[in-house]
Amino acid sequence: MRKLVVSRFLSFVVPALAGCALSALQTHAQVSSAANAKEPGGRVILVLPFDNRSGQPSLNWIGDSFPATLNQRLNSAGFLTISRDDLLFALDHLGLPAGFRPTRATTIRIAQTLDANYVIVGSYNVQGARIQVQAQVLEVDQLKLSAPLDDSAELSRLFDIENAIAWKIARQVQPGFSVAQQTFLSASAGVRLSAFENYIRGTDAPTPQERTQRLEAAVQDAPAYADAQLALGKELYSSRQYDQAAAVLAKVTQNSRLALEANFYLGLARFNEAKYADAANAFSFVASRLPLPEVVNDQGVALARQNKDGTALFQRASNADPNDPDYHYNLAVSFYRRGDFASAQREIEAALKLKPSDSEAQQMRALIAAGRQASSTTGFTPDTRLRRVYSEAGFRQATFQLDQVRAIKLATLPKDQQAAEYTQLGRDYLAQGLLPEAEQEFNSALAADPSSAFAHVGLAQLRERSGDTDQARQEAQASLKLKPSAAAWLVLSRLDLQKGDLAASTVDVQNALRLDPKDPAALGMRQALQSRGQTVQ
Repeated sequence: MRKLVVSRFLSFVVPALAGCALSALQTHAQVSSAANAKEPGGRVILVLPFDNRSGQPSLNWIGDSFPATLNQRLNSAGFLTISRDDLLFALDHLGLPAGFRPTRATTIRIAQTLDANYVIVGSYNVQGARIQVQAQVLEVDQLKLSAPLDDSAELSRLFDIENAIAWKIARQVQPGFSVAQQTFLSASAGVRLSAFENYIRGTDAPTPQERTQRLEAAVQDAPAYADAQLALGKELYSSRQYDQAAAVLAKVTQNSRLALEANFYLGLARFNEAKYADAANAFSFVASRLPLPEVVNDQGVALARQNKDGTALFQRASNADPNDPDYHYNLAVSFYRRGDFASAQREIEAALKLKPSDSEAQQMRALIAAGRQASSTTGFTPDTRLRRVYSEAGFRQATFQLDQVRAIKLATLPKDQQAAEYTQLGRDYLAQGLLPEAEQEFNSALAADPSSAFAHVGLAQLRERSGDTDQARQEAQASLKLKPSAAAWLVLSRLDLQKGDLAASTVDVQNALRLDPKDPAALGMRQALQSRGQTVQ
């Protein structure tokens, strides 16, 4: 299942990257081989719910929260985690109930079913106001279980302990993992624990009504909580409340890591409201970033419903996945509407070869053979088919593979260009609040070019965001020694202001303004200092 999705992704996306310093890596096998050579041990991780050892059933939700947090952090660390839906698929495939707590032997069977290289198992106990957690890493190929990874904290700091455990797991699987623990601890900033509890309980609730109520409470408690917004939007969509679903899904910002899935369902919701232009825009956003065939197909369908020609999009989807009969069917309908009966005939025959029992395709074949437009006399009006299922795992797998392809591309560039590209990626992640991802990119930039002043500035800004003021100051100073910049001086200005040294902060801002008199952040800092009685030249 995982390998199929990656293969389809490579056949669709990699050719688009050809010519971008990838001339020596044109074939799928070469790309896959290079990616595997980079990480020979495999990087697919399955996180199982942690066992509740507290004796308090009301705290069972905490066990389900560990996969949610660990999957996010390990994804940000460059690992590919297996989704909850895929875990449920494996349990069903093995004839096991959804809430089953596997033995070690069953865990290995589940991992092998899902192609996992590692499985994370764990437990927790709550005594008073404190929670104690223990996790272990099972290396599937070697059947080797790691030593326990322990941590404890106040229960109110559940995010901290889950992020700390995730960091220790990353270090266990990849001993050279270089992202700081403090960066992981800062990754969940802005989400209230009560909202997180309602989100976890909502995703696990047995009835649609309870799921909706819990998720609505989570969003109300944390209005910018993208995970809860997406889950609520999907729940409303499933209950056919399309307008409400679209309103919630539209709130997931386009720089969110969940924007692709949110916009896919936003497109479906708008489509079901017959708002085809809005649907096409949503699908187009997803396709522009991750052009998997199902998304491109749906973009074509939304265009076709506006009486526009989606043939090129249907052709792309069919080329990417020639074994899907629906894509051939849609292409046949599109050619038929153009009056290109020969091409329509070719595509409908391909669709019927793949699915001989398709009654609509059989009627479509008869229409094409007659060479006439659909009318009331035939009783059949052909229309293109929409893909309504989003594969979260498939999209994450494709994104993971895209990162591998990007790394191969960057490796062919000169070192200073590599550093510039990695630094820009780090800035993009930092702007999205994705701190672990940003740190990895800045570290990659410095590995390529240790003299990159802008990579040091990026790390300084990241350390400032994560609360590591000493390291932030060191990185800003390192950047200034290499190449003075307004951004580095502003980091120092904010740090000095934070510790109450107004004079030093004023000097820092003045230095920034000398380098860039129009820098908005520098002008804002000057105004802030002037409001405190400082004279900033």
